[in-house]
Amino acid sequence: MSTGTSTFVIRWVNFLTMLVAVAVIGYGIWMSSHHDGCRKSLTLPVMALGSVIFLISVIGFLGAAKNNSILLWMYLVMLCLVLVGILIFTVLVFMITNNGSGHTVAGLRYKEYQLQDHGSWFVKKLNNTHNWKHLQSCFLKIEACSNMSKRYKTLKQYKLARLTPIEAGCCRPPSECGYPAVNASYYDLSFHPVSSNNDCKLYKNSKAIKCYNCDSCKAGVAEYIKTEWRVVAIFNVILFVILSMIYFVGCCARRNAARLHLKS
Repeated sequence: MSTGTSTFVIRWVNFLTMLVAVAVIGYGIWMSSHHDGCRKSLTLPVMALGSVIFLISVIGFLGAAKNNSILLWMYLVMLCLVLVGILIFTVLVFMITNNGSGHTVAGLRYKEYQLQDHGSWFVKKLNNTHNWKHLQSCFLKIEACSNMSKRYKTLKQYKLARLTPIEAGCCRPPSECGYPAVNASYYDLSFHPVSSNNDCKLYKNSKAIKCYNCDSCKAGVAEYIKTEWRVVAIFNVILFVILSMIYFVGCCARRNAARLHLKS
């Protein structure tokens, strides 16, 4: 690749990533002013990510603009570390989220999930009281369960619904309990549970309790997190390919800049 082409590509790519970094930092500032505790907890990671992207982009842009081989070396080293970090994180995500496929229940159009089906890392984190309270504040909004009766006005609609993992695990008792459903938000608990599953005792019809402390609820949250992480992992694979191409162009730009420096 010629000197002009490689430096032009690196210069404009890093100019665009600088703009993206500013947007990421701005998003982090917006999150810090939000009342949602979950979003607030992500403020520092998001702003740190934006700052790192901005720093790398500035170094790459200046290195390409001035044909400075030292700056381009720094840019390539930092970009290489980012690539290694993305690779390690993506592999770990696929390893952690490899378990927990759900169980099909006769008569239901959705799956039920069990905590023990997920990896030991998930089980350990979800069984930690502090972690679970934080996750409850993030994922288990009381409205999510109370709104089910508005969405499914009849029992038939409710039984034919495709519930999300969180709705299936946190808003209703496990099917093995045998409690008959009166409507989407109320079960007849006068029946003796068929199963010895402790979740059957923990479930209450109260909007504030439901099955929020059940293992089935933790399993539903784990499945939700697993799905979200898989999306992030797929995005990381695409990002890794794009950054690898940019890294290759950066190598060409640095080599060309070194040649120009030797000639001068």
